[in-house]
Amino acid sequence: MARNYGNQRTEAACRRALAADACSFRSIQSILKTKLDQQPLPESDNDLTPTVRDHDNIRGEAYYQTPEELKEPLRGPLTALRGAR
Repeated sequence: MARNYGNQRTEAACRRALAADACSFRSIQSILKTKLDQQPLPESDNDLTPTVRDHDNIRGEAYYQTPEELKEPLRGPLTALRGAR
């Protein structure tokens, strides 16, 4: 896309797609074809930074904490092996 429309227009189209929550190739291509990337974005209170939606696939910060941070002993197959020595 950037070859046909240039980096600046492609970036503007991507910003518009993010604002509209329409981040597919076809959406961005349509924005470029209709020259919507050259129009100002509507004012909104939302930040254009993409946010992660909550769903079952998100582990959360506790998943990445160490056992000391969780104040629980590490349990699992490795614990059993360490105790067998």
